[in-house]
Amino acid sequence: MSYRIKVPPRQLPVNETELVGSLEQWLIDMKKYRWSLLAGLGGVIVAGGIVAAVLWYNAENARKAHDLEREATLHFLMRPFNDPQKVEANMKEAIALYQKVTEEYPTTPSAPLAWFGLGNAFLETNQIDAAINAYQKLISTYGSNTMLVDLARQKLGYAYQLKQEPAQAAQAYLAVLNNPAALNRDQALYELARLDEGQGRFDEALSRYQELVRSFPNSPLASEATIRQKILEARKSFEATGTSSPTSAPSATPVSPSSAGAKP
Repeated sequence: MSYRIKVPPRQLPVNETELVGSLEQWLIDMKKYRWSLLAGLGGVIVAGGIVAAVLWYNAENARKAHDLEREATLHFLMRPFNDPQKVEANMKEAIALYQKVTEEYPTTPSAPLAWFGLGNAFLETNQIDAAINAYQKLISTYGSNTMLVDLARQKLGYAYQLKQEPAQAAQAYLAVLNNPAALNRDQALYELARLDEGQGRFDEALSRYQELVRSFPNSPLASEATIRQKILEARKSFEATGTSSPTSAPSATPVSPSSAGAKP
């Protein structure tokens, strides 16, 4: 005897009356709240338009700032060194363009680059205080750009050295050295060693040269640091030898005037 399995219908029967009622209710609700819905839709469209306009405005400002910063850098790098008047004109143009970027487009990605270029241009034209201000502005305003900030601190150290302020220069170099992520720590360490050596702190300078060779063996400055280290070690050895065994001059026997002319 065989059994037949009843398969339930795949679709449930639709109550047409309930369906029509639901549609009518939906249309009534739409008519009731149509102004609120239209207002909300209009708000979304306006907000989207504002966001699009802001994005376009920011992108346009970034493009303009990039073009200005690039033009300024070309003036700075392409100055002909055999023509002093042309060099001066190029530097003035570069400074003016860098300043335009920093003043008109301070929130663009090109702004910190412009501050760095401005500091370099001031430094090249011997405007030391202006260069220091530019580097400090970059450091204080764009601290998230760590690589550029570390380079600015190194250049700030140079500027303070030119201004004959070694203590301020040392602080700038130490700020780079104390940042483990800084890519120019070897350069900062070398400049600190040279600064110590110039100030007559030979033991401190020797220690820094030794640290540079030990910690940054692949640095281009390691060979120079090795040479300076050997010079200071030889100097230290010579001074120690001279202090421990001073040479005494032989005593001369005085010759009396009476016996000088006596015959044997």
